[in-house]
Amino acid sequence: MAAKPKTLDDLFLHTLKDIYYAEKQILKALPKMARGAESDELKAAFETHREQTQGQIERLE
Repeated sequence: MAAKPKTLDDLFLHTLKDIYYAEKQILKALPKMARGAESDELKAAFETHREQTQGQIERLE
């Protein structure tokens, strides 16, 4: 089991790591979701969201 964060800085960094991991997982899933979309509008929305997610990852890095 991982050690519990001891300071607010530790908690902040731990939370950023969790967010970064989640964004990377979403980035992997969005192309699959776009391919599975039955409407062009939904496919475009997934592609737009992928671009936004990539921007979030860049900011986190």
